[in-house]
Amino acid sequence: MARSDTPNLSARPVRAEVPPANYWQRWSVASAKPAEAVRAQLTEAAAGAATPTVQAPGLQAANEAPYRVLIVEDDRSQALFAQSVLHGAGMQAIMQMEAEGVQQAIDTHRPDLILMDLHMPGLDGMRLTTLIRQQPEQQLLPIVFLTGDADPERQFEVLDSGADDFLTKPIRPRHLVAAVSNRIRRARQQGQGGTGAGPAMNNPETGLPTRHNLMLQLDAALAGKESGGLMFIEIASALGLRERYGYAAFERLMVQAGRRLGEAARPHPLARLSDNSFLLLARNIDENTVEALARALRESLSAHPFLVREEESVHLRCAIGHAHLSQGFADAGTAVEAVERTALQARLLPDGIAAHQSAADAAAQEHLALLDGHLELAYQPIVAVSGSDTAQYQVLLRMRRSDGALLSAGQVIPAAEAAGRIADLDQQVLEHALGLLHRYQFATPPMRLFVSQSLRTLAREAFADWLLKAIAERGIPGSALVIDVRLADALVHAVTLQQFCDRLMQAGVQFCLSQFEPGAEANALLTQLPLSFVRMAGRYAGSHADQTLRDELRGVIDAAHRANLQVIGQQIEDPQAAAAMWMGGVDFIQGNVVQSVGSELDFDFQNAVL
Repeated sequence: MARSDTPNLSARPVRAEVPPANYWQRWSVASAKPAEAVRAQLTEAAAGAATPTVQAPGLQAANEAPYRVLIVEDDRSQALFAQSVLHGAGMQAIMQMEAEGVQQAIDTHRPDLILMDLHMPGLDGMRLTTLIRQQPEQQLLPIVFLTGDADPERQFEVLDSGADDFLTKPIRPRHLVAAVSNRIRRARQQGQGGTGAGPAMNNPETGLPTRHNLMLQLDAALAGKESGGLMFIEIASALGLRERYGYAAFERLMVQAGRRLGEAARPHPLARLSDNSFLLLARNIDENTVEALARALRESLSAHPFLVREEESVHLRCAIGHAHLSQGFADAGTAVEAVERTALQARLLPDGIAAHQSAADAAAQEHLALLDGHLELAYQPIVAVSGSDTAQYQVLLRMRRSDGALLSAGQVIPAAEAAGRIADLDQQVLEHALGLLHRYQFATPPMRLFVSQSLRTLAREAFADWLLKAIAERGIPGSALVIDVRLADALVHAVTLQQFCDRLMQAGVQFCLSQFEPGAEANALLTQLPLSFVRMAGRYAGSHADQTLRDELRGVIDAAHRANLQVIGQQIEDPQAAAAMWMGGVDFIQGNVVQSVGSELDFDFQNAVL
C-alpha cells in the first residue's frame, strides 16, 4: 500500500539503492537512530565507503560484532534491494554477482550467512551450495535461498542440497531481516561465529555435538589408548520415510530421533553424521558393557512412536555396528569406517546389532590373504537391441592369486570390504578402465565402459577430486565412463551418491543403478538420482517362463523410460530369454547369448544382430 510520505520515484533518473531514512521505524520494536544519522551512514555506503553498522533494535547486542551477510545474486537490482534491507537493519551486506567468485568472497569477508539466489548463469545455487559444503570449515555456514521459484519440489531439492532455509520472493523486509538474523544468532550462540571462528562444537538445531566435535574426541581417546566403545547407528528405511513424508517432515523426524538417542546415551556424546546415521562415543567404560549399551539405545529408539503429522506417527528402527576402542584403530576415520561396515552387517541380523571384528582376528587375516594377488580384469559386451554406434563393455573384476587360482568379484569384493581394502581395489579397477579409454579414445566405434564401485569409496571426499583430475589428465570424454552402483548400496547412501553424482556430472560421467528390483524406495531412486542406465537383477532373465516376472519387468521398464533412463537386461543365456527381454522393451542385452565374459575387447558391435 502506498504511503503519503513515499518519495516520487518517477521524478528521479536513477533507481534508489537505499530505502527512505525512516523506513525501518515502521516495524522496529523501539526507535531507531535519528533519521539524520541513518541517512548519513547509508549515503556514505552508497558512495562506496565502508559498510555501515547501524544497529536495529532487537537484532543483536550493542557490543556484538555486526552480522555479516554475503549476498550471491546475479541481478543487480535484486542484490541492491537485499543489501539495502540488511544495511538498514544494522548488518554488513556484501554483494557477489558471479558464482565463480563466491569462494574467494567467503575467504575474504568471512560471512555469518550466505543469502543466495537459486537461478544463476553457469553455476546454479544448488551446485554452488554443494561445492561450499565440501569445504570442512564451511559445512555449518548458514545458507539461505531467496528466490521467486515457489515450486514445493524445488524447495525439497534446495534443502536436500545442503541449504538451511528457503525464502520466496517477493518478501517483506521484516521477514527477510528476521529470517537472516535468527539464523545468524543461533549460529553464534552455538559458537560458530561464521567461517572465521572454526567449526561449531554443537549443532544449532539439536544441541548435540557436531561431527567435528566428536571426531576430535575420538582422536583424543585413540591417542590416549582409552578403553570404551564406538557405535554407528543407522536409522532404517530412510529413503522410504523421506519419499512418503517429504524432506521437511523427514528432517524433523531425524532431529527427534537424534534427541531421543542423545538422551538415552547420556553421558556419552552422540553426533549426527548424515541424513540417517549417528555416531556415539563411550569413553572409559568397561568394554564388556558396550553391546548392552547398543541394545539399550536400539530399544529406546523403537519403544515409543514419533509424531510425523497430526494424528500420524511412526516407529523407527535402527541397525548398530559397534567396536571397542582397544581394537587398535590408527585414527578416527579408520574407526568410523570400521563401525559403518559393521552396521551394514547388522542390517542382516535379527537383532540389528553387530560387533566389529578387528584386523588382528583370524577371519580378517584370512580376508587379507585372499587379496594377495593381482587384478586380471575381464569384459562382457552390452549390446543395444536396436543397434548402436558405441562399443559398450562391463568391466568385471577378477583376481589371480599367487597360487594360480582365479577369484571372481563375488569372492574378492566381500573380502576387500571386510579387510578395509575396498577403496584401494576400486581405485585400481578405475585406473585400469581409464587407461583403456585413453588407449581407445579414437577408436571406431567409440568405447564406453561400465565400472562397478562401492559407495564407501564414492563417499570419500578425495575420491571425486582424484577421478575428475584423472579424466582431465587423460583427455578422455567423461561420457565414456559409466559408474555402476548396486541398488542395495544406493538405498542406504542415497544422499552421498547424489552428492558424488552432482560433482562427476560436470565432467560428463554417467551412472548406472545395477541389480535393480522394484519397490517403493527403489522406484523413487529412478527419479531422485541423476542416472542414465538401470541394470535389472539377474532373476529377470527368467521372465520368459514366469508371468509375474514379465509384469514386474514391464513395469520397471515403463517407469525407467518415463524417467529417460535406458534398461539393461543381464545374464541372458538363451534366445527365449533374449526374446522376452526384447518384447518387454529393454534397451540393451548382456549375457552369454551375446558373448561370454572374456579378456579381449573384440566384439563386433557394428555387425551384431540380436
